[in-house]
Amino acid sequence: MTQREQYEAKTEQLLQPILSEKQFELVDVEYVKEAGDWYLRAYIDKPGGITIDDCEEVSRALSDLLDAADFISDAYILEVSSPGLTRPLKKDKDYDRNIGKLIELRLYQPVDRKKEMTATLVSYDKDTVTVSDEGTEYVLEKKNISLIRQAFIWE
Repeated sequence: MTQREQYEAKTEQLLQPILSEKQFELVDVEYVKEAGDWYLRAYIDKPGGITIDDCEEVSRALSDLLDAADFISDAYILEVSSPGLTRPLKKDKDYDRNIGKLIELRLYQPVDRKKEMTATLVSYDKDTVTVSDEGTEYVLEKKNISLIRQAFIWE
């Protein structure tokens, strides 16, 4: 496990009791470097959506726990936010929630000469995602998928 993954896992452990108490869902935690700064981001959700007040409340509680645990050696910026409508599918629950729905995919290597497609999510397993596009079913290797998220058709 890389140091980044360790930071993310420890942060998830600190977050779980806070979120359970409030009946919020942890969507993801990421520790990334952008433009020279480290960011520790927690994405949270709840039925009906997360408010700014929810984010602020979780951020304050998490910040206190992070200060007490003091396991991240770098200087970093803490952000707690909603994952947004176009969040990528990462966990089984994300895939489960989108079975039968339109998803947007971007691929590293083309399949049927397509590197981008919008298709219906049929199923998934540890290594593959099965989608249906205009009556054709594709079994795609997850390692060939650069982005997978729910598609939104604006009318």
